[in-house]
Amino acid sequence: MVSSKNKNMRIGILTAGGDCPGINAAIRGVGKTAITEYGMKVFGIASGFSGLINMEYAELDEPQLSGILTHGGTILGTSREKPYKTGGPNQVDKPKLIKKNYRDMGLDALVVIGGNGTQKTAAQLSAEGLNVIGIPKTIDNDVFGTDITFGFDSAVWIGTDAIDRLHTTANSHKRIMIIELMGHHAGWLALYSGIAGGGDVILIPEIPYDDKVVARYLEKRSKNKKAYSIVVVAEGIAKPKGVSAAHHIAQIIQKNTGLETRETILGYIQRGGSPSPMDRILATRYGAYAVELIADGKFGVMVSSKGDNITSVPLAEVGGKLRLVPPDHALIRKSRKMGISFGER
Repeated sequence: MVSSKNKNMRIGILTAGGDCPGINAAIRGVGKTAITEYGMKVFGIASGFSGLINMEYAELDEPQLSGILTHGGTILGTSREKPYKTGGPNQVDKPKLIKKNYRDMGLDALVVIGGNGTQKTAAQLSAEGLNVIGIPKTIDNDVFGTDITFGFDSAVWIGTDAIDRLHTTANSHKRIMIIELMGHHAGWLALYSGIAGGGDVILIPEIPYDDKVVARYLEKRSKNKKAYSIVVVAEGIAKPKGVSAAHHIAQIIQKNTGLETRETILGYIQRGGSPSPMDRILATRYGAYAVELIADGKFGVMVSSKGDNITSVPLAEVGGKLRLVPPDHALIRKSRKMGISFGER
């Protein structure tokens, strides 16, 4: 039964930052819950914060939200617009314009789906008085304040499948194969995909590596009649500017061991395609819970996963922070005992 308190509330949804699997599932979770359960009006804002600046939006009805659960990308489009980034003297006051357009649209709340930068902007808008709810998404799994973000599980599947395929090529040619996965600051994707795919060396930004340690480890494997090795690297590991992580590590191995080495950069494939079942479920739960928060008048928070529970954390505690892999993470400790190298001394 639709509550008269929430009926006719107007909520906007936007998606900002990089795309990832599960965004449409979250949009669907927000929209269907808002319309069906609470009788709210839902407006999709195009191209992230750019759409809010330029008043590019349209009302979403329930039929428009059907059939998008399995689709990758975002039906609303996205951008990396940062409204609080200052420019020249003639730059438009974008936050002021966003607040004006929010009022002109008659919005009662704004749902912002995005990663770290997006949640920081959401926190800033919340501090200026807008009713904002954040939903965390990113394949990097590095949003502070939640155990997991949707998009991560799908990317782990993609990364693991790629590593699985490299095993056969590496074994056929008796080579060292290096695969670079996304992760500028956090190594969650490389860590999980590397372990799931049977990587021999896993290099992540949080653990400083030593060139010689990596080379000695691979030489030892070769001397012990291991036909090939798989090296999984996160894009954000320490390396010279302008050189990919995979190419840098390939050069190190080739120079110090003489072993035949090939590199692969998985790139944007990691962010594309249909979301995994777990990401569909998580994104749906996040979207539905965001609407419950709106209905209860709880704003200025980001939807969060803690264990098996969906809850919320203040946006003020999230913005500008990263969830990094602890160097003593249980998965790392267990991997070391299995002989996997993280390149440290």
